[in-house]
Amino acid sequence: MIRLEHLYADLDASMARLRKNHDAVAQSRKVVEDALQDGEAHYGINTGFGVLANKRISNDELATLQQNILLSHACGVGDPVPPDITRLMLQLKIHSLSMGYSGVSLDTFRTLLKIEERNVLPWVPSRGSVGASGDLAPLAHMCLPLIGRGEVWDESRMSRVSAADVLQGHGIEPVQLQAKDGLALINGTQMMAAYGAYVLERTLTLQREADLLAAMSLEALQGSAKPFDERIHAIRPHHGQGVVAANIRRLLEGSEIMASHRDCGKVQDPYSLRCVPQVHGASRDALDYARGCIETELNSVTDNPLVFEQGDILSGGNFHGQPLALAMDFAAIALSELASISERRTYLLLEGHDGLPKLLMQDTGVNSGFMIPQYTAAALVSENKGLCHPASVDSIPTSLGQEDHVSMGSVSAFKLLAVLRNVEWVLAVELLTSAQALDFRGELSPGYGVALAHRALRGHIKHAVQDYEVRNDLETCTEILDNGSLLGIVEAELGPLG
Repeated sequence: MIRLEHLYADLDASMARLRKNHDAVAQSRKVVEDALQDGEAHYGINTGFGVLANKRISNDELATLQQNILLSHACGVGDPVPPDITRLMLQLKIHSLSMGYSGVSLDTFRTLLKIEERNVLPWVPSRGSVGASGDLAPLAHMCLPLIGRGEVWDESRMSRVSAADVLQGHGIEPVQLQAKDGLALINGTQMMAAYGAYVLERTLTLQREADLLAAMSLEALQGSAKPFDERIHAIRPHHGQGVVAANIRRLLEGSEIMASHRDCGKVQDPYSLRCVPQVHGASRDALDYARGCIETELNSVTDNPLVFEQGDILSGGNFHGQPLALAMDFAAIALSELASISERRTYLLLEGHDGLPKLLMQDTGVNSGFMIPQYTAAALVSENKGLCHPASVDSIPTSLGQEDHVSMGSVSAFKLLAVLRNVEWVLAVELLTSAQALDFRGELSPGYGVALAHRALRGHIKHAVQDYEVRNDLETCTEILDNGSLLGIVEAELGPLG
């Protein structure tokens, strides 16, 4: 079972097991070999593909058929799939084949394992999949090195080199594809699933970091803790909402800042502070759904036709990417909302209310302070609005109408990664500005969790007293959020947040 919480460890363990045990692969292969002797037509084994499914292929042309499917489908374009995601694609393809429903030959399977074991990463153009028969073009490029064709990343992961040369250097011989091999390699949702897993594994930390930043901004703005009262959320019991409210309460415990303005005349805070549980919580619930969908896909067989122990070879539609497309579109919307509300909190921090200097700097005029980082956040939030238009509602028929409804899940995947990166930058802006604002709260200490985060950040970034090149600090904030170190320091003391 591959779980997102342990994604990389689970996949590494799976690869280690498969290097020793190929029993399920061998059993499914025997079904294919038996089928070749029965004189019947079997899709993808001794027939053409897609609209050519009714065209019978002679036995002496089967190897050529399987090689040709790789060559003809390797027509991807555009920027390459990032190496980290390519590794996930490769491991997910191996994992799927190992479940024993694909009928791939042992020679091909073992060579794929060798490529993964020697850390050879194929260079895969990202565009070209419509997410219907899986990710045909990207997976074709990923598997070309098996036959000594295509390109791979060099050791620096900065440029591409000939796959044939690299495989020769590792002592890996190209394989002669056998019946069913090519189709098993290129049918499947491994590119979409890899993008989804890469992003949604990251959100396990990111959603807790968003709660931490909201608490920092709440303290800096002298907001009220009353909207996080457990009784409010008990009578609207959405799971994510209750978890976020509990997280904020824990982070605010022991706050001198909160105690100092408990009896002030302010009645209510703006929504970006008061409604953090409702907004962050709704995003959490949506991301939980998306993660569940991705986890199911990671443990599924998605090629076609499928081979069963009873000797049946069945054509179906497990390669269709609609479940992933919908889930990733939903996840992109949920992530974008974390950035949208974060940018609004940043804006509040700059307004100069409740004792904070305007633009978070004392000597403004000659200095612009933190005016322009908010512009950056606003630009990214606006970009996300366009990226969140769902790809899953589109379909352009392919294969001369044989594949007459497609998911466009690959487009959902690319947009989801772009949204994630924008969200990380927007949260970095809030981290930087909320820490700057907390510096102006004098001797009053924030809640213990907020104080831990503030102190940890100040170990990397100093308080700003005049204008400077902010980009470097934003990069540092993004790195700290990306590696989870800030959250790790807080949770080491408070215990894990929900």
